Order: sequence, then C-alpha cells, then structure tokens
Amino acid sequence: MSAAPLGIAGELARRWERSRLYLWVPLGLFMLFTLVPFYWMIVFAFRPDGSTHPYPWPVTLANFKLVWNVLGFGVFFKNSVLVGVGTLVGVNVISALSGYALARFSFRGRGFLVVGLLCTQFVPGVMLLIPLFIIFRHLGLIDNLLALVIGDTVFQLPLTTLLMSGFIRSVPVELEEAAMVDGCSRLKAFRAVTLPLLRPAFVAIGSFAFVGSWNNFLFALIFMNSQDHFTLPVGLDYTIGEFSVNFGALAAGGVLAAVPVVLVFAIVQRYLVQGLTVGAIKG
Repeated sequence: MSAAPLGIAGELARRWERSRLYLWVPLGLFMLFTLVPFYWMIVFAFRPDGSTHPYPWPVTLANFKLVWNVLGFGVFFKNSVLVGVGTLVGVNVISALSGYALARFSFRGRGFLVVGLLCTQFVPGVMLLIPLFIIFRHLGLIDNLLALVIGDTVFQLPLTTLLMSGFIRSVPVELEEAAMVDGCSRLKAFRAVTLPLLRPAFVAIGSFAFVGSWNNFLFALIFMNSQDHFTLPVGLDYTIGEFSVNFGALAAGGVLAAVPVVLVFAIVQRYLVQGLTVGAIKG
C-alpha cells in the first residue's frame, strides 16, 4: 500500500476526531449549564432548613415534609395532575379531529386557516389573560380548575392541530379507502385504521400538552383565587416571602415539581422521538 492512501486515511481520521471534539465540547458545556442548577436544587432540598453550610451535612426529609404537609403541596400536586391530564386528553381529542380535517379534506379557506393557526404562535400567552379572564368570569369559572384545563387546551391547540395534521398525512389514505370499500364509514375507518397508527403522535403531542399545562404559571396565578386550587408553580411562588426565602422548602417544592416531568419524558422518550420525526418528515 502506498503512502498516499495512508496519508489520506490519517487526515480523515484527524478530521473525524476534530469534528467529534467540536460536537462533544459544546454538548458537555450545555449539559453542565443545564444540570448544575438541578444538582444544587437537590442539595438544598435534602439539607436541614436549606442551610448553605459546606460539606459534610446531614441528609434530611424535613423540607419535603414541610412543603407536603404544612405548605399544602399535596393539594397543589393533585391540582397540577388534574389540570395536566385534562389538558392532555382535551388536546389529543380535539387536535386529532381538527388535524384529520386539515389533512384529508380540501375546503375553501383551508390555506387561510392554516396561516391563521401559524400566526397564533406569534401571540404571547400573556395577551390572552384579560379576554380569557372576562370570558371565565361570565361563565362562573374563576377559581375553578376547569378554567385552567380550557385555557391550556385552547392555548396549545393551534400548534398541536398542525402537528397532528402532519402525522395523519404520514398515514396512507389508501388504508382508509380500503376500509370504506369494505363497508366502513369514514368515521369508523378513521377510528379503526388511522387512530392505531397515530400512537407516536398522541404520545408526542400529549407529552407537550401535559408539560405545558404543568409549567403554566400565569393562568393559574390569574384564574385561581383560593389556595385549595393552586397548582405547583403558584405554590412555589408562595414559598418566597417578602423579607426572607426558605431555600430548603423552595428547593424541595422544585424537586416535587420537576420529578413528574422527568419521569414522563423518560417513559415516553422512544415514542416522542419517533412521533416528532414522522411529523417533521411527512408534515
């Protein structure tokens, strides 16, 4: 073997090593930037009274007992779960039907509707607070968890509808046509043929809907008046006093709020990546 091919191979190997270095160094810095706050949150959560005393320090669950039993985080956690699950179900059901209409039917104004749905993503959620508050007040839904479910669902529907329409386009329409030839109605063909193939889509969209409603602070702060209806983000805000902050309680509440989201993404990660890939390619 001549020296030239060896030299080319060596150069390619060096370029590959450099490219890996350029990839892993930024990723490592990003992970460090992301994980260090979580590390300190966990450290303060298990320290006695949130002490900043250096190592060694005794590990205690007193902060978790304080926030769960005394500060009402058990109620906040239950409210967040109810709102998150309600939003997940509402977003999946409505976006499946509306996404199917966009993907399978041609009607006048369809392009204008799609552009309108896209334009809603440029509107900050805070601009919806006043009109939503007025609507919910007239409906008698202020200080009612249903207001949070409706608000979070409506806020997320434009994007999830567009995503779902991309997922449905990835399902061959010939499958539904074959089912209708065999005697199925369009609705039955959609339910029996298309829906089972949309499992990754439901997981991806449902995960974003759940996490978005779980982390929504403004809607819960404005629409809820009584502590019995607060969610976790609002509960965390109330651990910050006017003149002092209980860092141990704040960190313990942060851990309680972060664990469910981490578990959701850990469980559905495989379906999430698959669903997003299909929607991105076929949309």
